[in-house]
Amino acid sequence: MAEQRRDQGDVRGVREGAQDVRELRGRGGGEKEARAWEALVAAARRTVSDGLVVGTSGNVSVRVGDTVLVTPSGVPYDRLTPDDVTGVDLDGRQVLGTLIPTSELPMHLAIYRSTDARAVVHTHAVHATAVSTLVPELPAVHYMAAALGGPVRVAPYATYGTEELAENMLRALADRSGCLLQNHGTITYGASLDQAYDRTAQLEWMCRLWLTASSVPGLTLSLLSDEQMAQAGKRLRGYGQRG
Repeated sequence: MAEQRRDQGDVRGVREGAQDVRELRGRGGGEKEARAWEALVAAARRTVSDGLVVGTSGNVSVRVGDTVLVTPSGVPYDRLTPDDVTGVDLDGRQVLGTLIPTSELPMHLAIYRSTDARAVVHTHAVHATAVSTLVPELPAVHYMAAALGGPVRVAPYATYGTEELAENMLRALADRSGCLLQNHGTITYGASLDQAYDRTAQLEWMCRLWLTASSVPGLTLSLLSDEQMAQAGKRLRGYGQRG
């Protein structure tokens, strides 16, 4: 997908009066969007440096009020600047910027409409994508799956960017904060961008762990029981610093 900008003759889907970030900073709440965009761009660049995506595959979004800031379609993350802020409302109408939003916008919006998510991270991580082609659910190979709500399901394949894919994803996400997308990748969400990103990284690590352990010939993989997963989930809810 090549880098794209709308000109005056192609404004479909753009709400009249969309503001760029410089105008936005002059209004109430503008600094929140500016800070959120900065964090979003940093996270998008990190997906590349951490090997979770190649090029511009994958996408990241953050919700600020009723506005969803999202990475634009086909633009290398190292080229994004503060003036490239791209935002839509919960109906998908563009309210910020001139760059076309990611083609995976339906998935992001479906999560925001259905959950209390404040951030979403979608990647094409190698090990997770490999697992998505092999099983309908990532086996309970590690207790960190409980941090995502339990065993991680695989959403059936559908063409990228479609409502069908978003619907398949939502079913796989029932009572979960992350899932695999068959022959495609991963998607996770969280109460913050840091949490969503950490869940993505943990999911890729668990997939790599399962692939590594299951590839050893002559040995049987040890998996956690439902009870063990439930106990881990209870402890994880109290994990970390308080205050």
